This record gives sequence, structure tokens and C-alpha cells, in this order.
Amino acid sequence: MARNKKTEVELPEVSVSDDGEVRHLHLGTPWIQGSMRVAEPFEIELQYVQRMMAWLLFVEPASVTKRHAMQLGLGAGAITKFCHKKLRLCTTAIELNPQVLAVCRQWFKLPPDGSKLRVVLADAAEEIRNPMWLGTVDALAVDLYDHEAAAPVLDSPAFYADCRALLTEDGCMTVNLFGRASSFERSLKSMASAFGEDALWAFKPTREGNTVVLAQRTPSRPKRTELAARAEAIQARWDIPSAKWLRVFKPVAG
Repeated sequence: MARNKKTEVELPEVSVSDDGEVRHLHLGTPWIQGSMRVAEPFEIELQYVQRMMAWLLFVEPASVTKRHAMQLGLGAGAITKFCHKKLRLCTTAIELNPQVLAVCRQWFKLPPDGSKLRVVLADAAEEIRNPMWLGTVDALAVDLYDHEAAAPVLDSPAFYADCRALLTEDGCMTVNLFGRASSFERSLKSMASAFGEDALWAFKPTREGNTVVLAQRTPSRPKRTELAARAEAIQARWDIPSAKWLRVFKPVAG
């Protein structure tokens, strides 16, 4: 979760629910802000979060461990944990609410900071302008919803331009969009203004209404056979159900 300073309010209470098999993170409401299968804490439980890993389709599998992933909005830490523990790459998360970090460490098996993992407590809108991050991020995951989960907290053309500036030449941003069609179209226009429409790819919405959009720093159109081979390799190596992705994942511009 992150907020713009202009709308500073008291941060919501963080709570946890647990049915014995799956643990959920909440921010003062029944809305689920993240989940973890208790028996498999480093796997990705939610379908839309699995799709946030679609950047793997655009890179050589052998290069993954040399890359840098950044997550804006920690949630239950699923992406950060997967990148750190499973993909074994350098991973950074930016989170505004210290309670979220504390709960992730206590209840969601988030490892302590180390040489290849760091959590920065900061406002994402400000932190991503820090010159130290510019051009260093290969995989940027943006999942910035407030406790009401109504629309992204940061969603302007200027914000997405800042996100693009973080990326390496072959870097990708994945964004979770949840909510009304009008909100989705507005978000897509903001991304297109920063990245160009030909850089955008999108999944069909999940049953729950989450649409994951991917934006490339440098637009490309790999052949379908190449993407299919990558999807199979990703599933075999990291056990993400990526073989099904290409049925529901296409360029936004024709």
C-alpha cells in the first residue's frame, strides 16, 4: 500500500485472517490485500499475482538470477518472497505502512533484509524518483490499492513515466488493475502516454476482476512460438501456471 503525501491520512489497521490452509492480509476492511498458502509460504497463491510475473516471458531464463525486481506496495509479500526465494534475484519492496512490514515478517514468512533483499519504508511516489533506482529495475510490480480497493492510489501519466525511468532497457512493469471498466480505460491511457501503446500487453480479467497489464521499456513482439516455449519453461522451472497465459494475454495494440 502507498499514498500520495497530498492525501495523507491515518494508516489503516492491518489484520490477518486464517482458515488453516490460506492466510489473508486485510487493511481495516474485509477486502483481501494478499494471501499465502500456509504449507507453501514462498509460492504465489492468487491467480492475478501469478500473472504479475509475466515479465519472465520476455527474458532469457538463464539471465533471471542476475536481475533486480522491485515491488511497489508490499501486500502480503508474495511477489517479493517469490522473487527472492524462488527466482533468487535481487529484490526490493517499497511500502508506506510499517504495520504491513511487521505483519509480513511475523505472519507471512517474509525473510529479514539481507544482501539480496531490502524493504524500504517510504512513499512509493517519492522513492521511485530517487536517482539510485533509475535504470536499475528489470521487473517492476505495481499493486497500489488503498484499504477500500476501489482504484489505484498512484495512476497518473507522470507516475507511470517515473516507473518507466526505473526500468532497464529490456525491463517490464506489471500492474494490477481492479475495478470498473472506466477506471481500467483511464489507467490504460495513463500507461500508454508514458510507455506508448505498442509497449502494452494485457491479460483478460480474472474471475475476481483483477486485470494485469504489462508495459515494456522497449516494445517488442516475440513470435508466439517463442512465447509459448518460454511459458512452458517458466512452468517447468518455477511451477507457475504460465502455459495457460497465452490464451488470455495479448498486446493491447492489435
